[in-house]
Amino acid sequence: MEIHRAVVARVRPLSATMIRVTLHGGDLAAFTSTGVGDEYVRVFFPHGPDRGDLCLPTPTENGWQTPQGRPAAPMRTYTVRAVRPEPGEIDIDFVLHAHGVAAGWAASARPGDVIGLNAPTGLYRPPADLRRQVLVADLTGLPAIARLLEDTPDHITTRAIIEVPDRSSVQPLPDRPNTTVTWAFGGNGHGPSRLADLVGAAIPPGTEMSGGYVWVAGQTTALRSVRRYLRKDLGLATERFKVVGYWVPDSGAWTERYDALPSAMRSELEALWANTADEPEDLTIAYEERLSGLGL
Repeated sequence: MEIHRAVVARVRPLSATMIRVTLHGGDLAAFTSTGVGDEYVRVFFPHGPDRGDLCLPTPTENGWQTPQGRPAAPMRTYTVRAVRPEPGEIDIDFVLHAHGVAAGWAASARPGDVIGLNAPTGLYRPPADLRRQVLVADLTGLPAIARLLEDTPDHITTRAIIEVPDRSSVQPLPDRPNTTVTWAFGGNGHGPSRLADLVGAAIPPGTEMSGGYVWVAGQTTALRSVRRYLRKDLGLATERFKVVGYWVPDSGAWTERYDALPSAMRSELEALWANTADEPEDLTIAYEERLSGLGL
């Protein structure tokens, strides 16, 4: 795994709730895009007030480690909105909110600031017979949907549904043939997420999904019922959908509650992944159901 140092080239507001940071320089000449529209990277931020003091971890066989005697760089995961090999630039769109390392950094970002990012990973994998797709996300998934729309062939029918806090978060999206875009308002930490309802309305029971694909991203806990609906209620094959949790409300408190579980309980949760004969999506559903039962 490679970890690249990058320098802020430009910063541009996109809406009341999102800002685009364009990166260049540093080690980005070695950055190789997967070409997958929802590809994401781990972004490493300066650990203190000096925005140029960035301690990047050292890649290891199973991840990375912080150099001895140095503070760990805060890390968050973000979608790569665009890659331009010439002139060697990457765009990352940040959601702006009142808390969090990444949002605070992005709100004050200026040319010359430095951050780090690792090699990207993409999750969007439609089947070979793709003829139509449904893309659903909250504000955090908006950059991925925008890039997916840009990359979708003209003959594919696409329905995109994005839940944003309010109209001030709406952005222009690529105008593509055979594409319908719907904006819904709410959720996003300002109220209950409606992602499950939006998916259910777009793909009601009995929908014929031959040649279809469903991609959903956003609030992790809200997507548990979405995953179960697509897999268990609709009976979709795993190659017909992808559900990606992007964020957890008050993630620090969630982690504290998880860490406070008895060790036997945490071992039980980890053991759920041991049945390699089951489909990964089915294992995920079983794991999420157990978490929900524990109030997590």
